[in-house]
Amino acid sequence: MKIRSAEFVKTAFLPAHYPAPQYPEIAFAGRSNAGKSTLINVMTNRGDLAKVGRTPGRTQAINFFLVNETVSFVDLPGYGFARAPEKVRRSWGPMVEAYLAGRENLVLIVLLLDIRRELRDDDRNFLLWMEERDRPCQLVLTKADKLSRQQALARRRLVEAQGGGAGWREPIIFSARTGQGRAPLWRVIEEAARIP
Repeated sequence: MKIRSAEFVKTAFLPAHYPAPQYPEIAFAGRSNAGKSTLINVMTNRGDLAKVGRTPGRTQAINFFLVNETVSFVDLPGYGFARAPEKVRRSWGPMVEAYLAGRENLVLIVLLLDIRRELRDDDRNFLLWMEERDRPCQLVLTKADKLSRQQALARRRLVEAQGGGAGWREPIIFSARTGQGRAPLWRVIEEAARIP
């Protein structure tokens, strides 16, 4: 995908704040510090489009971006550990669930997992929740440059086994540093959003 434009649209906390459902949306979800904002920046060739922080929990609202005036990327707050106030962390669950359950133009959820970590209960719960609601999900294993190629392939097989064979596609191995996985993920996004 050739990126002609990528822009921040708005931040939302409630459905009333969402932009009009004009474009197919791709939501990026995962644990805090899995690399969601970084992945959005790599996918759009914009180093500072989505704000990236050194500490987990930088994204504390739902952020909408418009890419090529054809598809919307949605950066969701991470689940799990984050250096954010407890009150803020408690609000993330209902905020994200309301978005995922009710957004009619959501065509794909990209779930990011650090390739060095095993699936945890909250990861499995997220996948189960998606499956129960028949929401299409693509698993992306981030930070692949931290492992050798053989280690990364072994980790992908392990994650697939831990997932219990849920109805998701083969996980994509991704590295923000090398760009590995960018092209395959764009193919999945273009298919889901029906971009010619």
